[in-house]
Amino acid sequence: MEYHKLETSHGLIAITATGIGSPALLFIHGNSSSHRVFQHQLSGTLGQSHRLIAFDLPGHGESSDAPEPERTYTMSGYAQTAVEVLQQLEIDSVIIFGWSLGGHVAIEMIPLFPGIKGILIVGTPPGSGQGFKPNPHMGLAAKEKLSKEEIDMYAHHTCGWPYEPWIGEAVTRTDGRARRIMFDAFIAGAGADQKRVVETSDVLCAVINGADEPFVDLDYVDTIGYKNLWEEKCHRLPDLGHAPFWEDPDAFAPLLQRFIDSVPK
Repeated sequence: MEYHKLETSHGLIAITATGIGSPALLFIHGNSSSHRVFQHQLSGTLGQSHRLIAFDLPGHGESSDAPEPERTYTMSGYAQTAVEVLQQLEIDSVIIFGWSLGGHVAIEMIPLFPGIKGILIVGTPPGSGQGFKPNPHMGLAAKEKLSKEEIDMYAHHTCGWPYEPWIGEAVTRTDGRARRIMFDAFIAGAGADQKRVVETSDVLCAVINGADEPFVDLDYVDTIGYKNLWEEKCHRLPDLGHAPFWEDPDAFAPLLQRFIDSVPK
């Protein structure tokens, strides 16, 4: 496993990489998390045939806080950060795995990076404010300052089980401005029309969610007219929540591998 940092216009970005092969797989984590949520995938067999890259979004994990928060802490700002990372790593062909906020970022990247071969989104309803269930913990995703109790609640509800200390630590470390600015921009409709992007893009799009997803209205997700939906359906994994790839990586792995194998070379 390689660890290094890249200087970008959005700050110093921490990168974790392993494996060889093309297209590369880029993993993008969710709000107030870090690349560690993908540790099962990064340490698995995918690296035998693909270059695997995960990074901490600005204001998260081991990356620096954004030097210009209003510019960076939006879905489009994160997408621009990801594009800079790919360009600096000289990657021109990529599959993107985006979880929660990371899924929104993946969709935002489609018009920005022509080398995207496919995207896989988890816990992400394409749209601007639509597709979310009422949930008492949802408001924490937009709150700049969280109490210790709120940090613990948010960490547990986003990642479910197994719960490890780093999950709460990732929430604690996150620049609180990132939550507030991102949410305000999202509600205001900033960035791409994500629903339209997936309804008009030729990029292969896989949608995989836990059937017990606590935040996303999966019935809404099913109604979107994806232009190129993988296997012509949205997948639901039983008895899993917002982060099924973390909660049960063995159940998730066959779907992930099947999607990767079906992406056009």
